[in-house]
Formats: sequence, C-alpha cells, structure tokens
Amino acid sequence: MNLKKLVAWLVCVFLLLSLVACAGEKQQDTTSDNVASTNEQETQDNDSAGEDESANEETGENEGAAQEESKATPEMDFDLGGRTIKVVAWWDMSITGEDPASVAKRENLEYLMEKHNFNIEYEAIDYGEYHDRLISSLMADQPLGDIVRIGKSFMIPSLTKQDLFWPIEEEWIMNDRVFNQKYTKEFFQFKGKGYAFSDAVDMATGFFYNKTLMQRLGIKPLQSYVDENNWNWDTFIEVAKSANQDTNGDGKIDTWGLATGNFVEQALAANETDLVDEDKQNLDDPRVIETLEFISKLYKENLPRPTEGGDWTEPRSFFVEGNVLMYAGCDYETSGLKEDMPDYEIGFVPFPKGPSASDYHACEPLVQAIAIPKSVDVPRELVYIWEKINDIPDDLRDEYPNQSWYESLFEDEGDINNLRMASAGMRITDKASYPSLPYYDFVAELIDGESVSTLIEKYKASFQAAIDEVWNE
Repeated sequence: MNLKKLVAWLVCVFLLLSLVACAGEKQQDTTSDNVASTNEQETQDNDSAGEDESANEETGENEGAAQEESKATPEMDFDLGGRTIKVVAWWDMSITGEDPASVAKRENLEYLMEKHNFNIEYEAIDYGEYHDRLISSLMADQPLGDIVRIGKSFMIPSLTKQDLFWPIEEEWIMNDRVFNQKYTKEFFQFKGKGYAFSDAVDMATGFFYNKTLMQRLGIKPLQSYVDENNWNWDTFIEVAKSANQDTNGDGKIDTWGLATGNFVEQALAANETDLVDEDKQNLDDPRVIETLEFISKLYKENLPRPTEGGDWTEPRSFFVEGNVLMYAGCDYETSGLKEDMPDYEIGFVPFPKGPSASDYHACEPLVQAIAIPKSVDVPRELVYIWEKINDIPDDLRDEYPNQSWYESLFEDEGDINNLRMASAGMRITDKASYPSLPYYDFVAELIDGESVSTLIEKYKASFQAAIDEVWNE
C-alpha cells in the first residue's frame, strides 16, 4: 500500500470511529430539548474528510465537556396508568402565558402526558385557609394534592418530623437549569435531608431610595458606595444622618434618612445570622449582638422618621410622600412605588453589608416551595415531570435570573445589578416557624431603648421555650 492510500485509509477509519462514538453519546443523552445533542449533530454534519486528527480530537473533547456540563436527568420510562396529578397552591400554577417560554413549557407538558400516560389538574385555594386545609388533609392521610406548595414555617420541623413528606434526593434536582439548588440543599433542610424543591428565582430585598431627594439634599450618590465596595453599616448610618435636615429653616427636621429602622430580620440576614439556629435560640451569637446594637443605634440617634402611630404600612406611606431618602423593601414593590411617586426618580441598593458578612444578602422571612406528601407513591416520577416541563432551550431563557423583569423595573444598570446582587445572596430567617416566639415584644423594647445585653438575658428563656414547643410537640 503506497503512502497516499495509507493516509486516506487512516483518515476514513478515524472518521468512522468518531461517528460511532458520537452516536453512542447521542443515545445516552435522550432529553428531548437537550442543546448538547443538537450541537453534536451539527458537528457531525460539518465534519469533512479533510479534517486532520488534531481537529477531530478537539471536537471530541468539546462534546465531552458539553456532556459533562449537562445535568439534566436522562429520559425515564414509566407509565402512570392514566392517573391525574393534582397540583395545589394558593394561586393557580397552571402554565397560561403566551410568551415563547410558556408555550414551550406547555408543549413539554403535553408530550410528557402522552408519553407517561397521565393528566394534570391545578387547584388554587385562598391563602387564608390554605395551610390549615393542607395540614388537616395530611394528618388524615388524604393530601390535597400530589404536588403541593408549602411555607417552610408550616413544614419544618412540625410536619417533617412526623414523616408527612418525601425527602428530595439531591440527584433528583441536579439540573440547575430548572431547580434552584438552595431550596433543597439549604432552605428546606431537616436532619440532613431536603424536603422541598423549587424552580423559583430568589427574591431581592434592600433599600429603595429617592434619587431626586438625594440630589436636592446634595448627598453623595448611594450607588458610589456600592461601586467602591464600601456600602456597609457605618456608611449607611452616615447617609441616613446626612438626610435628616431642616430644609425650610423653621428649626424642625423635615427630611429624613429612613422611613423606619424596624428591619431587624433584613439586618440579621445582612450579617449572616438569625435569632434561631435549628432547635436553639441564638441570641448570644456575636453576629446577632452586632445586629441588635446596629438597630438600637439607629433609634438612639433618632435617625428614622418618627412614627405617627400608623400600622405596618406607615414606612411605605412616609417614603411615598417624597421627604424620606430610604425605605427597606422588596423587588415586587418597585412598580407600585414608581406609580405612586411619578415626580421622583427611584433607585435600589442592597441592604448594606453587616460587619461579619462577606457579601450582600436579601432576606426572605416566609420562604415557600414545592413538596410531595409521603402518601403519594411516585415522588421520583413527579420531580422528573416537573423538571422536564420546565427544561426549555437556552434561547428562550433570560441571560440571568429575572433579567426581563428587572429590566422592566429599572433602566439604570446600577439598580439592575443591585437587584441581582441582593437576590444572589438571599438568606432566610426562621422566626415565623415559632408562633409563641415573643419577637414583637423583643423588638419593641429594643426600639424603645432597652440595652441589648439586658434584652438578651430577659428573653433567652422565652425564646427557647417557644422553640421547644415546636420541636418537642
């Protein structure tokens, strides 16, 4: 065999082996909307006899990397026998949108229903009665649904310790294109296992601020503190002080830095701590003490606008009046604030970093997710179905979580990036899990000027008793 024929023969053999290998990989990855599979086929179509050995090796390495990056569950083969899967929450969770992503999810659902022989039903129950009805149904071993939404404060530890829900195995939710890993691996943990899952994006909490008022008062732009990585509790207090001004010369303050200083839970999250640590009160934690001292200082120095005896909506009302610089709130409030303040430009910054924190953090005090009652006999299949419904092509997804929504709320890239930073660091607080916790009495005394050390000694026992009441019932 001459040299030219030998080279040609070797190239043909190598191409044949490459095609066989690619076909084998394609059989393993059978997810209907798997982008990696499409890319492999395109690579095969573009291969030509003129490619040399090094080019083929590079292609093989890229395909292997794509396979490794994909965490989607391989297609499962099961028949649900025509059963109806019932999805229950305090709102209608059916897929109703006409945007491309919603259409793709409905198409995924239709394909899954046909392939796995099931129907689906959605039920919405008023929030005021939802959890009572859900818990009663679980106790009677007749759950409201196969897939149920539930707040952590109702579920852990009260219901999980009674073995009323399936633990969610980590390998079930590895597809991070769909599942928010923190819900199973962090937020809904009980004795080393996760008991819920979610495809939700974390919320963003922090401070809305009045840019128009900031400029009128000659205050340094709040965004500059974030840009300088210097947005912390000390600079926050400086800014709040600088906004407390008498602008009309009558001897009375008529603009304020803060709508309220009663944002204890947000401050705890911002300092990477909480009042409760699993089944123990956590008031002695140095980070908790730092947080309580911070809140106490705000009131001792008269930084928040004084209350006029209003309810929990009073801080927002103060901010809307236009004479308060900062208001602690949540991303979903943005549109309403802008509608109520058409003459002002509104911005957003994350809650300032606490002295013991490494990053910015949002706070979710009432986190909720999706769970599967223990009496439902196909938990793995249900999580799989949820994954495949929501696993849509990349070109139908935002470049980052909540991109479309955030860009509809703000035009300023600084505000948008601040929402992203706050959301990415979302933490939860657990006071809502303990109905008898004397939280509001505790905070009222803190705001009224009681020393932190005295408060801790006074409330440690009652905090622990409220925790024991739930863990030991």
